[in-house]
Amino acid sequence: MLESTLRDRAKALLTPSARSDVPPFMVMDVMAAAARIEAAGGHVIHMEVGQPAAPAPRTAIAAAHAALDEARIDYTSALGMPTLRARIARHYRDTYGCAVEPDRIVITTGSSGGFILAFLSMFEPGDRVAVTVPGYPPYRHILTALGCEPVLIETSSATRHALTGEALLAAHRKAPLKGVLVGSPANPTGTMMSREALTDLINAAEGAGIRFISDEIYHGLDYAFPAVTAAELSPQALVINSFSKYFCMTGWRVGWMVVPESLVRPIERLQQNLSISVPTLSQIAAEAAFEGREEMEAIKRGYQENRRILIEGLPKAGLTKFLPADGAFYLYVDVSDFTSDSFEFAGRMLEKAHVAATPGVDFDPIHGRSFIRFSYARSVDEMREAVTRIARWLR
Repeated sequence: MLESTLRDRAKALLTPSARSDVPPFMVMDVMAAAARIEAAGGHVIHMEVGQPAAPAPRTAIAAAHAALDEARIDYTSALGMPTLRARIARHYRDTYGCAVEPDRIVITTGSSGGFILAFLSMFEPGDRVAVTVPGYPPYRHILTALGCEPVLIETSSATRHALTGEALLAAHRKAPLKGVLVGSPANPTGTMMSREALTDLINAAEGAGIRFISDEIYHGLDYAFPAVTAAELSPQALVINSFSKYFCMTGWRVGWMVVPESLVRPIERLQQNLSISVPTLSQIAAEAAFEGREEMEAIKRGYQENRRILIEGLPKAGLTKFLPADGAFYLYVDVSDFTSDSFEFAGRMLEKAHVAATPGVDFDPIHGRSFIRFSYARSVDEMREAVTRIARWLR
């Protein structure tokens, strides 16, 4: 009896917390299924994950090698290496003509670490934070895990899947919002907000006392027109960016934030306690990555060609409904002519055509069963082969 009681108590101690009960990031499940096919000898074209096929810039890799050969890899300041923060400030001046003080820049463990620090420093448990759907799933999941309430605002092709100030204020009138997060270029749609649209949204948010967060992780990967940073439009906006996408440094896990002055010290204290500092080797490589822009621009031209191949090829395969993406490396495709279950559609496409893509339900729990996200961050030859395989399968 005693042994049974102790076992029951031990099980109770191992019960997961309610805040850990968030949905899986479905793209990881698709990757696992693709890996099983590859382990059995199949050749899968990976269009499910937003990861560049190219490696980090040669300048970044050389800097990391040199650091390993010549220096100790110690902790850095919780806010990041001063030289990297200064280099990012220069990037804002050179790229956007925008003056950002290095003191307002915080180095983070990828953009994911930035979201955690931003949400912890800006919101209390129970606060309502608006995010758009379709949108990046971890926005919702991280907010939930931190005890906040994600408020889903639907977007449509009528606004090119961009959030408007009118829609934000309508949601705010129903029940007060404490914050809003938007991405441009956006994941999964690849659409971008114009300067006018972003300015109007920020003004609407700040006029209503809603804190504004801008996810700019796909900046640099813009094709229709140059991306606009929220750092240029408001000193109160919090900007999150990363070296993962444009600079092809996903596994290095290094990003940055531009934060309002009032949040620098609170975020520094959080970082000190949560992670001490971002990996030093990654910071050294990231600083050197800025000198590899020519290499990165060549990779971007490859994405542009991949985008053209899909925009021209998918309609011939039968997939005709999508927005021509302004940026990033995604195409969000309406597959409602073929299915009402994008998860099942993605599974059959992987099994029959050996093309891996992500079901829209990962990005939009409301209408996502009619959509599939294709990533075109792989090689040109793979994109051509993917279109051929999809066309053969759908016929």
